[in-house]
Amino acid sequence: MNDAGDSVSIADLLDERRHLLDVAHGMLGSRREAEDVIAETYRRWYELSSATRARITTPRAWLEEVVGRICCQARPNPPDSVSTAVDTAGRTGPEYAEPADRALHSLRAMRSRPTTPRQHDAVVGTVRQACVTEDAPLLSSLLARDVTAFFDGGGKVRAPTGPVHGNLHVARSLLALVALRPLITLHTHSVNGRTGIVVRYDRQVAVVISLDIDARHVVQVWVTLNPDKLRSWNQSRNRGGPGHGS
Repeated sequence: MNDAGDSVSIADLLDERRHLLDVAHGMLGSRREAEDVIAETYRRWYELSSATRARITTPRAWLEEVVGRICCQARPNPPDSVSTAVDTAGRTGPEYAEPADRALHSLRAMRSRPTTPRQHDAVVGTVRQACVTEDAPLLSSLLARDVTAFFDGGGKVRAPTGPVHGNLHVARSLLALVALRPLITLHTHSVNGRTGIVVRYDRQVAVVISLDIDARHVVQVWVTLNPDKLRSWNQSRNRGGPGHGS
């Protein structure tokens, strides 16, 4: 089942997360507690079924209301200056859980066929160009018809909760995610020993994309959005790590 409905620009996702953190921090006065509230809020979002999430026309407002409810439960007497709305969203779906790394690596080894470094780099470079120019037909043509994309948000940001299948669905999800906005840049860079794509927002690494390629087509896409897993990328950069690439 495709779950491409959660595909949102990384700029919007990061802005949403920062806003929710500010709301929770303002109510609780503790950054650590605010982080816990946001984790619980996104967990409840992912507990909803795909159909239920699709009926929520303004996810950010839903998330704000859940943040408010959790904060009120944590602090029964919040400051009067903080106005919150309480939502009665139910837990109608299974708990969200990202695929285990071991299973993902096993699947990569099973599906991906060897390509030369030159072939791999050429395809990745063209994928990047298609994303930069928002060329959906070109991007779709670079993806195998049965391509599968996995989005690892770690429950920290909104992202598709399951694999996205098919070249048209995957292309649409990627283009929505990396839609060029001010402060967003895409570069090729070494990812796990092979060329991948690094997306920066306001100079911080926000998304890392690795690609499994069979000859001339991408057969699997691995998208890391989990801020915890990207921390080492940003720490490396702050310490004067590798450059941006092309």
